[in-house]
Amino acid sequence: MNGVERRRQLVATARAMNSQGLNQGSSGNVSVREGEGFLITPSALAYDRCQPEDLVWMDMEGRAQGRRRPSSEWRMHKDIYHQYPHAGAILHAHSPYSTTLACLERSIPAFHYMVAVAGGNSIPCTPYATFGTQELSDAAVKALRHRRASLLAHHGMICHGADLDQVLALAIEVETLARMYLMALQVCEPPLLSAEAMAEVVERFADYQTV
Repeated sequence: MNGVERRRQLVATARAMNSQGLNQGSSGNVSVREGEGFLITPSALAYDRCQPEDLVWMDMEGRAQGRRRPSSEWRMHKDIYHQYPHAGAILHAHSPYSTTLACLERSIPAFHYMVAVAGGNSIPCTPYATFGTQELSDAAVKALRHRRASLLAHHGMICHGADLDQVLALAIEVETLARMYLMALQVCEPPLLSAEAMAEVVERFADYQTV
């Protein structure tokens, strides 16, 4: 994929976040590795108006190139790419069900085996930190250790994948799990799968990529 195609796919992914109900307007952000840095969606521009030339390229020192300002969450993307070299794309969303759990400061536990799609036996929730800060970035990086997705307290969700298709699919799955968990909580605290059961699922998922 050349740079022009990658820009087009990044815009398509950003618009898909809205059409899939993960975001509204210009909330959230998405990025993809490009050369020695990454492309990221711009700040305060609705995705239906965003064009490939509006995307901002950033190096791993935080220097930006483009006609617009990068998303205010660029530090989080930069630090995740730096810490996790296998991450090829990152998606941050204010999706309704994941954000509801994040506002309750609740992780998603092993109530369903598909929780393992994020890499472990839970999808953790970080402590609260102000958006766009190094504190938030540090919290996200820590929560994503041995994980591909995390909730951000009183904020939303973040996940990473090998590419844009994979990260969008993962974000949709996390949001689905958040919705199911909230529905189960309307009845009672659901029973959880054992650590052994979840370890088996994580191992099976390593043999083939579900999302």
